[in-house]
Amino acid sequence: MTPLLELRNGTKEYRGIPAVKDVTFTLYPGEVHALLGENGAGKSTLTKMLAGVVEPTAGEVWMDGKKVELKTPSEALKSGIAMVYQETSLVPSLTVAQNLYLTDDKHFHRLRGIYIAGQQFLQSLNFHVDPTALVSSLGAGQKQMVEIARAVHHNARVIIFDEPTSTLTPEEKYQFFSLIDRLRKNNVSIIFISHALEEALQISDRITVMRDGEHVITDDTSNFDRDKIISAMVGRSLSDELHGTHKERKVRRAGEKVLSVQNLSMQNIVRNTSFSVFSGQITGIFGLIGSGRTEAAKVVAGVMKRNLFHGGQVRLNGKPVRYRVPRPAVRDGIIYVTEDRKTEGFFETMSISENIYLGALAGGQTSARGVNMREMKTIAEKWIKALSVRAINGDASVIELSGGNQQKVVIAKALVQKPKLVIFDEPTRGVDVGAIVEIHHLIDRLADEGIAVMVISSYLPEILQLSDRILVCRQGRIVEEFAGQKTDEETIMYAAVH
Repeated sequence: MTPLLELRNGTKEYRGIPAVKDVTFTLYPGEVHALLGENGAGKSTLTKMLAGVVEPTAGEVWMDGKKVELKTPSEALKSGIAMVYQETSLVPSLTVAQNLYLTDDKHFHRLRGIYIAGQQFLQSLNFHVDPTALVSSLGAGQKQMVEIARAVHHNARVIIFDEPTSTLTPEEKYQFFSLIDRLRKNNVSIIFISHALEEALQISDRITVMRDGEHVITDDTSNFDRDKIISAMVGRSLSDELHGTHKERKVRRAGEKVLSVQNLSMQNIVRNTSFSVFSGQITGIFGLIGSGRTEAAKVVAGVMKRNLFHGGQVRLNGKPVRYRVPRPAVRDGIIYVTEDRKTEGFFETMSISENIYLGALAGGQTSARGVNMREMKTIAEKWIKALSVRAINGDASVIELSGGNQQKVVIAKALVQKPKLVIFDEPTRGVDVGAIVEIHHLIDRLADEGIAVMVISSYLPEILQLSDRILVCRQGRIVEEFAGQKTDEETIMYAAVH
């Protein structure tokens, strides 16, 4: 069978450093091909060459057995190639329907028509999103659904999904996998990039693994299991570290009560919720998307405001506090590491060093009143080394980094402020297995050093592996508390749903 899409000996260099080196990749009609690898392995760069986002330094792209030059995403789209990005590329100031019909000049300004058409199209995909809503008002999961719908709407023959399920609920994931099955039956070819290895094993026909910009292995999915994929990705086995159960480690005893939240309320999202966080301990918070867990953490950190009347009380080290902006919270030692790193976590056009140094300036951890270039370089080098950030040097722009390394920069920018309480919101979303282990070890070290740590996560194995205490959030309230050693996934999920 002739490949529908093929990259032959593709190479892409940045500043003379190859991000992808001499890789050949094939995609057949109606195939779901999983592309796996650690952050920085070259997956996104490879697919961007196929989608016309970046031009190959060397190599050729072939479509239907003919050589093609895809210099822009619009040229790729005309050839039938659409890409759904890990970080959404929607226009925030436009509605959902306007984003769906953005390239359709004939219908774009007929609002009533595109709202009706958009409603029908979204319903056909089982995506529950209001077509009249502004994209800026949507949550991360709904934005991802609009991105997916837009790609399907273009009737593309090839759709590239880059981490499409990282922000979706279990029900939304089920609908998405059903959609992939329908696309496959219609002979649409799929490239599926994901750090969720179980998903790749579940839905793909073939798997390709990359490491350090080079091709490692391509084979039928039936010839892979989780351990084989991980070994190919990292060059060694991580089985013991990833499969070590939470029951094998010693649960830390609670230290002093650092944070006390009583009857916290914010609009109809957080409703009279109460909980405490202790020093030297990891408090895990689990809940489905929309349960109010993130909003409660943002109120504590001053990112959001609680209700003016009957909003409850927050105490830090026994002292009542009410933060209307994050700055005083940062000065008092509360750090919130956001789940949305691109929008809220870093300045993408600034360098790694500048981002980390801004964290030090915000936390008052610098010796100079203004910017000291020598001090900036010293501080940045320390944290780049401590968190194993993979980059050419500290002068590289954060936008040039892979998702996992961007996450490490966000964490470094937070920890340089020497916090007393760190709130991690989805700390390993869109992060590869090797970086997951590194981030988990870092979180464990923070608690061992006596820092109070909160971890908000939708991934139950992560909550179970890290947490000394587990709080379950449902409909804006903390409804259950479990000892990290004495519970299981079924019990926690039951509490989150019922």
